[in-house]
Amino acid sequence: MNLSEDFQYVRNHSLNLCSPLITEDFSLQASEEVSPPKWHLAHTTWFFEQFILAPNEPGYVVKHPQFNFLFNSYYNSLGERTARNQRGLMSRPSVDEVKIYRAYVDEAIRDLIAKNNPSIDELVILGMNHEQQHQELLIADLKYSLWFNPLNPSVMDIKEYTSEPESKWISVQSGIYEIGFKGKGFCYDNELNPHKVYCNDFSISSALVTNGEYLAFMKAGGYHNSTYWHDEGWAWAKELKVKAPLYWEEKEGDWFYYTLDGLKQIDENAAVAHVNFYEASAYAAWKGLRLPTEFEWEISQDKFDWGNRWEWTNSAYLPYPGFTVAPGAIGEYNGKFMVNQMVLRGGSVATSEAHSRPTYRNFFHPQFRWQFMGIRLAKSL
Repeated sequence: MNLSEDFQYVRNHSLNLCSPLITEDFSLQASEEVSPPKWHLAHTTWFFEQFILAPNEPGYVVKHPQFNFLFNSYYNSLGERTARNQRGLMSRPSVDEVKIYRAYVDEAIRDLIAKNNPSIDELVILGMNHEQQHQELLIADLKYSLWFNPLNPSVMDIKEYTSEPESKWISVQSGIYEIGFKGKGFCYDNELNPHKVYCNDFSISSALVTNGEYLAFMKAGGYHNSTYWHDEGWAWAKELKVKAPLYWEEKEGDWFYYTLDGLKQIDENAAVAHVNFYEASAYAAWKGLRLPTEFEWEISQDKFDWGNRWEWTNSAYLPYPGFTVAPGAIGEYNGKFMVNQMVLRGGSVATSEAHSRPTYRNFFHPQFRWQFMGIRLAKSL
């Protein structure tokens, strides 16, 4: 492993993702939940500057004293910051200035890596994984913002929809299983402290729910029957008048969806995407089935292919036994979000290469669906 080369590869990939964009695209922000590409490029750079360079490199001079305010995301201990819903209003610094900022920090990080300090290297690896998270966010956020453009712009083809294999049931025997990250390599703190869980007999589907299968739920009145829905989910669907996954549009009786490669007719054999926890749970209930728990998913993941969609589980995002919040601002990374969120497992077509692993615990509030979220079904035996 050459850390300096790996670091630069990750940093270059963020810029490569943005290469098809025009200048105006870099500041798009269609809602509070998404951020502009320019902000992602700057925030990930700020992370390296604030968490690695400023505390550990004597004499390092931050690129601009106001960048901490502009590009801090949610780290309360690091001071005031731009309101999340105003990130797209910052026309300055320019895109070119942000790229200069990235090059400035990259050079300093490479110099620091050359000193071969193991504790610093661990922080650099954390920063690289943090940037990979933002690469996925950049893709999903950009898609959401471009969706509002009636021109249905095509900016990249990440093969969002490919055919799913035939679905089969995989049976798993009851027993005590060990959950959590083991061995060497990087993981987040929320994956640590391997521990044992007991699972009853269950079966899990070998394939994801497809667009065609989900369309059958829609045609059967799934969005109009409260029987299948959590109370909060039913209220959400009624308030927003939801009748299909995000990005779906009905035209003269046919369904289309917006992709980053433009508007396309739905592929009924491809895995459904952009459904939230409420929708995933309602679909499962309509089928007389359920979502797997995150533990069932982890103990069976070697029996099926995954990585096409982030897969909703029926598990709340909670700490593992023995979890402790790290000291300082780094401790704000995961621990403070362990409330009112649900766990997703796997990865997606937008996930950066080699970023995910079987123990990875993604998490979102149940109403969100702009990420590439899908459904895998399970049943008790």
